[in-house]
Amino acid sequence: MDTPHAARNPRAEAQTVVGDGLSARVLEPSPPAVVDGPYFADDPVGLDGNDRASVLQPAGVGDGPDWNSWLQENPQHRQWAAERWLGGDRTLPTPPAGLTESRLALHRLGVYVIAPVRHAANGKFGLRWTAGGFGTPFFGDETAANRQIRVEGTDLIDQRDGEVRVAPITTLQAAADFLGTSIDDATAAEHDSPAVGDVNAPLNVDPAATAFLGHWYGMAFAALESVRADAASVDPSRPQLWPGHFDPAIEIGDEDHRGSYGASPGDDGVDEPYLYLSIWYPDKIGVDPSDPMWNAPSFTGAILKLSDFPVGEDPVTVAAVFWMSRRNKLGG
Repeated sequence: MDTPHAARNPRAEAQTVVGDGLSARVLEPSPPAVVDGPYFADDPVGLDGNDRASVLQPAGVGDGPDWNSWLQENPQHRQWAAERWLGGDRTLPTPPAGLTESRLALHRLGVYVIAPVRHAANGKFGLRWTAGGFGTPFFGDETAANRQIRVEGTDLIDQRDGEVRVAPITTLQAAADFLGTSIDDATAAEHDSPAVGDVNAPLNVDPAATAFLGHWYGMAFAALESVRADAASVDPSRPQLWPGHFDPAIEIGDEDHRGSYGASPGDDGVDEPYLYLSIWYPDKIGVDPSDPMWNAPSFTGAILKLSDFPVGEDPVTVAAVFWMSRRNKLGG
């Protein structure tokens, strides 16, 4: 069918903007599919054997050239970079009124339909941020060497080797039929996943809510990559959007001080988007739950609600400072 959605290669798009001289890095997944473990996915900010001085990183990632320094000489691309959370004037929109209903619908779509398609190809179900929403990294299976499934607005997009098919998001069953799969209620689900529900019931998705989630996830991946790159982060994992929780997160810390650092779009415990650090073994290291820093309502750790973000500050910096300050308090 005819579609306004073009095939995406975010790193190649960025390289066209930057031109020669520096190797551009982005935050979104790019082809080709990675067929080796352990992640079976590209590392969007990886140096790929290049010297750091020759790689243009997202702002705050590493100590070499970054998009903010490049934008000083190329201000005409500030909006382009900000829309992709690479640098520039990054801001979060106000959450729309229909966020909760749309979040739950998209969560069900992600955990029961999209993530299992990737898992069937390579045993991995982690998702990532993609511009305007979320999706899989590029992956390979018997039908396509470079496939990505993503959500943008109210559309479900299936890109295979540069060819794009698009279907409106209607029901879980229709999405599974479009992707050539079956609904899987076990592979990627976790205890806080919404129930699979009626697979033929309408998925009410507001495009403004999808757009907000795209901004929230883009902000989170930018900040998590900054924390991951910080020398004080012990044994950090790569950022992934976990379909069961529907939030981007990484793990940091040694075997005693390890914790999950993430950005929830809202859940049953906190009804608005929030940042969190969830401490894995608080008893092992004697965390004092009366310490006001550990203010999470339903787990041992810390949160920062979106409504408490400082006004007028770069949300990526706000998130990175929150996570690093709590990491430093936790130690290890």
